[in-house]
Amino acid sequence: MSGAAAGDVPVLWLTAGLSCDGDSIAMTAATQPSLEDLVFGAFPGVPKVRFHHPVLAYEVGAEFLETFEAAQGEDFPPFILVIEGSVPNEANHAEGCWAGLGTDPDTGQPIPTTTWIDRLAPKAWAVMAVGTCATYGGIHAMAGNPTGAMGLADYLGWGWRAKSGLPIVNVPGCPVQPDNCTETLLYLLRQMVGAAPPIPLDEVLRPKWLFFQTVHEGCDRAGYYEQGDFASEYGSPRCIVKLGCWGPVADCNVGKRGWINGVGGCANVGGACIGCTMPGFPDKFMPFLDEPPGAKMSSSAVLLYGRTVRALRKVTRGSLNVEPEWRRRTDVVVAEPVVDSGGE
Repeated sequence: MSGAAAGDVPVLWLTAGLSCDGDSIAMTAATQPSLEDLVFGAFPGVPKVRFHHPVLAYEVGAEFLETFEAAQGEDFPPFILVIEGSVPNEANHAEGCWAGLGTDPDTGQPIPTTTWIDRLAPKAWAVMAVGTCATYGGIHAMAGNPTGAMGLADYLGWGWRAKSGLPIVNVPGCPVQPDNCTETLLYLLRQMVGAAPPIPLDEVLRPKWLFFQTVHEGCDRAGYYEQGDFASEYGSPRCIVKLGCWGPVADCNVGKRGWINGVGGCANVGGACIGCTMPGFPDKFMPFLDEPPGAKMSSSAVLLYGRTVRALRKVTRGSLNVEPEWRRRTDVVVAEPVVDSGGE
């Protein structure tokens, strides 16, 4: 582990799955905590992190792979393995591989990504799947894809456990919300040193505290929905559920957390939620930007009630925008205005 000090926790980050590397790019925008916080050990009692990531590494080629090779040994320190990108099915073709990292010196052929997962996952203290491609297959796992792409839990098994006894930790998103990624990593570091209980995960292995609410429940536009006030065109500040937003049923905190420094978030800035944090993405959410079937019923049900409430609230707002009469001075006689009639 070149450049790592004793006590640092290695994070081996495999980006060699089927992916656009968008999760790696998103992670550089994290602020709570930031990458720098993790690397420089900004948190008392939490070890520093040494990332072995192709984008962040000084090493290249065979030198970069030395750490991944060393991690297969018994004397390598406890490490966290992060998988980015969906896992292809390397058994569904006659030759070659769908994805790989490095070259096998004995055969001169690429080393498949699945081989690295098979070698490293059993050795890891914990395994994270970052981004929807790695967690549930994502775009590459759409029906009819030739690669047989799948999420990490589909490849290793949903009951799989790391050396620590932890299941796979899924942090979905297309791309992952930056702070969701680094905060989950920080939680695992705290657990590693005994400063936190086992990470609480939901039934699809997502951190519970990050994915217990829907986008709608934290969305800046949710009040418009309740009033039956729906946008009919993009650029409106109103609820965009009729423009194809799946926020009412998508488990995601981006509406409340924002994207960078608490700012942004898909629906908050006018982008319809397409359900990218959900295991059924993308197939169950297509065609994108069509009004969801459930929205047709729910919006119709709320429309009459919402319009009535909105009208009554408009009257109430008008009355509340007028000061009470008793706040006005009564000891001053206000002269009537003199009107010039233009005569003598």
